[in-house]
Amino acid sequence: MAEYLAERARLGSHELAVLTDVAHGWRVRIALRGATLLSFEVPSSEGTWDIADGYRDADELESRPSSRFAVMVPFANRIADARYPFDGETHDLQPGVEGASRAARHGFVRGVDFELAELSADAHAARVTFTTQAIRPGVHPGYPFAIDLAVTYTLDAGGLTIEAVMRNVGEHAAPCFFGWHPYFRLSEQPIEGWELQIPADSVVRTDADFIPLPGEGARLPMDHAPEVDFRQLQAIGPRELNHAFADLRCDTDGRARTRLRDPATGLSIAVWQTTGVMLAFTADTVTRDVRRSVALEPMESWADAFNRPDCADAIRLEPGAERRFLCGVEIESP
Repeated sequence: MAEYLAERARLGSHELAVLTDVAHGWRVRIALRGATLLSFEVPSSEGTWDIADGYRDADELESRPSSRFAVMVPFANRIADARYPFDGETHDLQPGVEGASRAARHGFVRGVDFELAELSADAHAARVTFTTQAIRPGVHPGYPFAIDLAVTYTLDAGGLTIEAVMRNVGEHAAPCFFGWHPYFRLSEQPIEGWELQIPADSVVRTDADFIPLPGEGARLPMDHAPEVDFRQLQAIGPRELNHAFADLRCDTDGRARTRLRDPATGLSIAVWQTTGVMLAFTADTVTRDVRRSVALEPMESWADAFNRPDCADAIRLEPGAERRFLCGVEIESP
């Protein structure tokens, strides 16, 4: 029997890629719509458990409630007032919209049907690559730039790796960065008893709309924020989290690991990234299953990065240049 499988499947009218690690009993389903992960099945004491609290059916995949497992490009999270300056020009992502209805979140590709560029398996891994050229001038108001995007999911003995490659195929520099919006559900037990560890030396301070405060005032050393200090593994408890954690500490292999564990079942995962910030959200305001899962979102840069001078160099992509971002999920136990 093959150790890894890469197959096609369907969910209603939507085409899926299915990656399987036969030896570990892991299976991942990913839709072409938005390159969206739908499920991540792992063995459990009761048979199989899906750690991904993703979209349950084709209707949810189309309506995208709570942006579950969204690939977020060319920006992640929010842009204040849906406006931003770039190279001397102000851009409006919602022209003609005023007041409280103005909002820009999570980029442009959540509803895009990606192309399936590669689907393969060998003795070492199963992988799938999704590509899109949907980000082009004139398609998205307020974003007159051309970005090619490729997202590769690789399932191997180390877990699941996501590699995003963003390439500027336009004639001008562009603001662009990557984020991923997964929700994890470790058991039917309440999340208050789950344990969380985030290796961050600071937390991002925001206003009431979750826009980071200006300048260095946004960066609060963790020693001054004991209420959200998760540098040591500890129970989430009643805390409501919708916080970005910065200045992540990497392990010796260059990965910063955010860990989530259910002590009742022993199931433990690590969401890793090599750079950027980690946003933790306890799903207190979602449209279904409030506080039944935890979102752990690796992001290449901050929310509202398009408006932050301290993020300008990190998100700038010159014509012809490309940038990669790596993150993933490790199954640590049982």
